[in-house]
Order: sequence, then C-alpha cells, then structure tokens
Amino acid sequence: MYKIVRKETLNPTVSLMEVEAPYIAKKAEPGQFIILRIDENGERIPFTIADFDREKGTVTIIFQVVGNTTERLNEMEEGEFLQDFVGPLGVASHFEGVKKAAVIGGGLGTAIAYPQAKKLHSMGVEVDMINGFRNKDLVIIEDMCEAACTRLFTMTDDGSNGNKGFVTQKLEELIKEGNEYDVVIAIGPLVMMKAVSELTRPYGIKTIVSMNPVMIDGTGMCGGCRVTVGGETKFACVDGPDFDGHLVDFDQAILRSKMFKEGEQRSRENHHCRMEGMQNA
Repeated sequence: MYKIVRKETLNPTVSLMEVEAPYIAKKAEPGQFIILRIDENGERIPFTIADFDREKGTVTIIFQVVGNTTERLNEMEEGEFLQDFVGPLGVASHFEGVKKAAVIGGGLGTAIAYPQAKKLHSMGVEVDMINGFRNKDLVIIEDMCEAACTRLFTMTDDGSNGNKGFVTQKLEELIKEGNEYDVVIAIGPLVMMKAVSELTRPYGIKTIVSMNPVMIDGTGMCGGCRVTVGGETKFACVDGPDFDGHLVDFDQAILRSKMFKEGEQRSRENHHCRMEGMQNA
C-alpha cells in the first residue's frame, strides 16, 4: 500500500499527489512513469513521474480528471492509500552534450516537461521553457517551472495572462532571434507536438517528444501503446516514452487516441462521487 502524503488542486480539473514510494524515488529519472491501481478491483493507469524526492522517499504525479479512474483518484485525500504504485517504468531521458535547450509544455504536458527542464537546468544547461495553456485559469506549476529554467515564457491562446499566442509562435520567434538550440523537447497534446516537430524540421534541430498512448501492462506485452516511429512499430512503455519527433507518425497516433473517447465519457457518466450528499448529512 502506498500512502498519499500531499494533495493539491492545481486548477479545476488538475491535481497533484505526492505518494510515499521510497524504492521508486530512489531509482526514478525524468522521462519515466509509474502505473497505479486505486484498489484491487481498479484498472491500471500510467502517470509520468512529475517529480521525486530521494530523501523523503516520495514520488509526485500530476493528473487531469478525464475518466472514471482519475475521477475516483481525485476523490482520495491525504492519508489514504493506493493499492499499487509500480515503477519506474520506461526509458529515462538522456541529455549528453546538450548546452542549450528549449523545453515546451502544452497544458497538462507542462507537468511532464517540468522534470526534463529541472534535470537539464541542474546540469548547467541553458534552458528556455515555453508553456502553453488555453487561458490563465488553466496555468499550472508556474513557480516550479520558473525555478527549473533560465527563461520561462507562459503563453495563453486568448492572451488572458498578457502573453497571447501558441508555443510554436514563441519557439519560432526565439529561433529567429538567433537562439541555437541543441535540442527541443516538446510534451503535450499530439497536435502540439506534431506542430513543434514540423517547425523544427527545416532548421535541423533535434526534437524529442513524449508519447503517452493507452498503456495497460507497462511491459510491451499488450501492444496497446504501439506507435510508428521511422516506419517501425515501437512500444511507448518499453521503447519510450521519448522518441524523435521528426520520425513519429503523428497522424496515426492522433487517430488511435480517439478510439476510447466514447468509452471514457460513458464511464464518467456512470460514476457516482462518494462525496455526493455529504453536505446535507
């Protein structure tokens, strides 16, 4: 059993949880993930490791409520226990030889981009971080990101935070200003990662994306997380989740990502929050 030691609401649909998992915290690296189950009857769901503290023996995850399981997870509070918390899984990110990087987070992807930026920054790499959200009310972990990079640019689609535009617009602006990046790391919605990869392609800038398709067992056995990279089938759980953005078949990945939307919606509609009615009790 794994104790929830901290819970924080980051915006109306996104929460942070810090979980006691000393063996995972000891080995975890940016780019890796865990798979958890809420209880013995629960489904297995993957979450990228947003942060870890080796001394405290804790692992932090940040998740968005999108289905039945994440809704149930969001109902849990500090002091409660998760049934399973397995990891670290996946291949850790590698940053050898990088002197200057642009790290891009889109929406919830900011939580996955953060540990990448933090690691690079701790290595003495000059890091420009660009985060994008639909509006200012959805912005998350801005203070954490600011401490994990050299320069932080937080963009909003509607300009409600004073910086209107997409992450691709800001990245192109920085490139045209003469910033020579050894690598661009883009993490977020598939359409955003595709757009970043297409932007950097003509500049010849190495671009890494994090693929997070449906995962079940985390060992490559089920095949649910397959992606096509450079014309070859790869499994995000064991070959990734980091891949060369210029080689990923994003159109196929986007099509596959839509397969379970209807089922997720039905699952949420059939779930009844355990807190309902307690206000009148």
